[in-house]
Amino acid sequence: MLIPLLIFAATYLVLAIGRLPGFRVDRTGAAIIGAALMLAANVLTVQEAYAAIDYDTILLLFGMMIVVANLRLAGFFALVSAWVVDHTHRPLLLLGAIVLVSGVFSAFFVNDTMCLVLTPLVLEITSRQKRNSIPYLLAVAMAANVGSTATITGNPQNMMIGSFSHIAYRAFAARLAPIAAAGLVLTVAAIALVYRSEFRSEAPIRVEHGAVRVHRALLIKSLAASAAMMVCFFLGWPVPKVAVVAGALLLLTRRLKPERIYREIDWGLLVMFIGLFIVLAGIEKTPLAAGFFAAAARYHLERTAPLSVATALLSNLVSNVPAVLVFRGFVAHLPNPVHAWLTLAMSSTLAGNLTVLGSVANLIVIERARKEVHIGFWEYAKAGVPLTLATLALGVWMLG
Repeated sequence: MLIPLLIFAATYLVLAIGRLPGFRVDRTGAAIIGAALMLAANVLTVQEAYAAIDYDTILLLFGMMIVVANLRLAGFFALVSAWVVDHTHRPLLLLGAIVLVSGVFSAFFVNDTMCLVLTPLVLEITSRQKRNSIPYLLAVAMAANVGSTATITGNPQNMMIGSFSHIAYRAFAARLAPIAAAGLVLTVAAIALVYRSEFRSEAPIRVEHGAVRVHRALLIKSLAASAAMMVCFFLGWPVPKVAVVAGALLLLTRRLKPERIYREIDWGLLVMFIGLFIVLAGIEKTPLAAGFFAAAARYHLERTAPLSVATALLSNLVSNVPAVLVFRGFVAHLPNPVHAWLTLAMSSTLAGNLTVLGSVANLIVIERARKEVHIGFWEYAKAGVPLTLATLALGVWMLG
């Protein structure tokens, strides 16, 4: 049993640090190599590897990527960004608008998307006005994390939890959307408090933006498909099926080349998921799983607070998606698995704001802004640590 343990440890080490030292192997590559080694070492058969993949998660994520790609190419998110510029002329109002837009749209269209869209806009506004860009960029990332807590389609780890738990979309949102809404208020408060010198100023912010390029026909079709998809989610239709059908219907077009859609899809993330499913299936054959269950009983991880703390710590060690996969086999055996799944979704997502490395959304903002603004580990932590502690405490209290 030593070989699968070593493969698991090496895979998760690369996931934690981002790359294999001395090699150009990223997180996706580590998942592929780990899965291949599980097969090479005969820990799993090829049939067992196929069976380990949760195809509902892959279908849901793939379908959502197509829908979001169409919305982006149609100019929908650019229109929303222009509206923010036109209607917020004070620093604190701008902060609140960024948090609201990033948080609300992240709940339905995956948090990473809003970070990609909003980061250039925030940089443009703040650089023209010669203001401190950092608090507004932090607002994009932190609000995206907090807002994505609300629904199954908010982020990749929630999509996995939705597939594993079979919790209805409406029931999931009913429990976690109030936490996300309260968390967005705390996000504004935390950033405004940490950077209070920035928000004392009442100098108006006025930025002229160019005409927004909109593909009208594609915009109407994408919005219609998105609205229909959300209605079906809340009506209780199978979430993966609805998402992939909506995405497939949007590919029926005479004007937009399909290659443009395919370029928008994060193929690496999909492959990483598949690899991690196989790696975790291999480790489930070892005594480590039984040891994990024993440790969980010792530390009362069936309770909301201990499970939230454990999830938050693990999420910041190896990132939230791998952390959720580690808990996958354990949660189903708890006295109240539905409550445990919701706790896992809440804590793994909110924990993303603790450090720069806690969420892919954070890294997207920092990397896209890197040429103009440097956001270091401690700069992020000044607002991230208190916000994470406050939102986790709020989440634990509201879930009960």
